[in-house]
Amino acid sequence: MKITLTKLSTKDLATLAQRIITNNQSGKYPVITNHPLTVTLQNAYNQYDQVYTKQIYSGKGEDVAAADAERDLAYRNLKSFLNGYRKLVSVPNYQFAEDLYSVFKTFGLDLDRISYSSQTAQMKKLIEELQTPENAQKITLLSLDAAFADMKTKHEAFEIQFADQAEANADLRQMTSASAIRKDLEKILKSYFGLITAMKDVPGWELFYSDTNELVKAAKNSEIKTKNIEKPS
Repeated sequence: MKITLTKLSTKDLATLAQRIITNNQSGKYPVITNHPLTVTLQNAYNQYDQVYTKQIYSGKGEDVAAADAERDLAYRNLKSFLNGYRKLVSVPNYQFAEDLYSVFKTFGLDLDRISYSSQTAQMKKLIEELQTPENAQKITLLSLDAAFADMKTKHEAFEIQFADQAEANADLRQMTSASAIRKDLEKILKSYFGLITAMKDVPGWELFYSDTNELVKAAKNSEIKTKNIEKPS
């Protein structure tokens, strides 16, 4: 019963372990029933099954990027309007546009091109300043309440998405790594195969050894097929 477990794909290793467990729990082999090693194998497989397909990161990056794009668009739209309106000195309240544009200048006119964390910090300050009674009145007089509310809402939506991503990534990092769990499972399977091989000539173990050996052979065949698929033409 020879097999190099390290050469099996993550999926094939999981399949082999699952088949081994199903076989020894079938009730056909009294010699292995309630054996302590089967419990250890089951526990190792359960841990491996939980993490072997997990991603290193949460996969929420696209949602964060989309929320940031929405925030950037709302920010640019309001900034662009103020920049254009302040230049029209012949229209009413153009000075209000100039004043509000100066607030944007204070916190940066390129917030949509800096890092997430830097933009978040500056956007927070920008929004706080635009919400002061004096500036809020100017926004209303320029009929920009909806545009400002949109920018604020998009900023808050981004912060929620970013916080969700950070929390999810932190949870994944706290999990035992899949590689460490794989090594544990491989070690226990080797011990399991060693036990069965050592006992193969003992009455009651012959059939169990034979059936388990067939599962190992199937796993080795999967390894060969995978290599052939991956081999360049």
